[in-house]
Amino acid sequence: MSANTDRHEIAAARYFDAWNASGAEELAKAVAAAWSEDGTYTDPLAEVSGHDGIAAVIAAAHEQFPGFFFRPLGCVDGHHDTARFAWELVSEADGSAPVAGFDVITLDADGRIRSVLGFLDRVPAGA
Repeated sequence: MSANTDRHEIAAARYFDAWNASGAEELAKAVAAAWSEDGTYTDPLAEVSGHDGIAAVIAAAHEQFPGFFFRPLGCVDGHHDTARFAWELVSEADGSAPVAGFDVITLDADGRIRSVLGFLDRVPAGA
């Protein structure tokens, strides 16, 4: 595994730490660890920048899907400052995964996320 691949996997791990953080303080710390200060997050439902905006999107997802967590699907695939990975949102109660997608991230020189472009592959009806 190259240093570049490690960099992508570390960034993805921090990303999942942020999405699975509980509580405002833990979430704020996790977002700051994962994203650059001017980092962005864009998916079909949101377009935000900065740590506060990103934390708000994550908190809203937890409100909409209480008792769920995000887990990676497969490996992180990356080159240069860009990586992609698939994920799903899983119920802690029954293991169902009503939401799944994949994200493309770009990293800054420090390995923190500059931008996320998210795509939703599976969403529940009416969501």
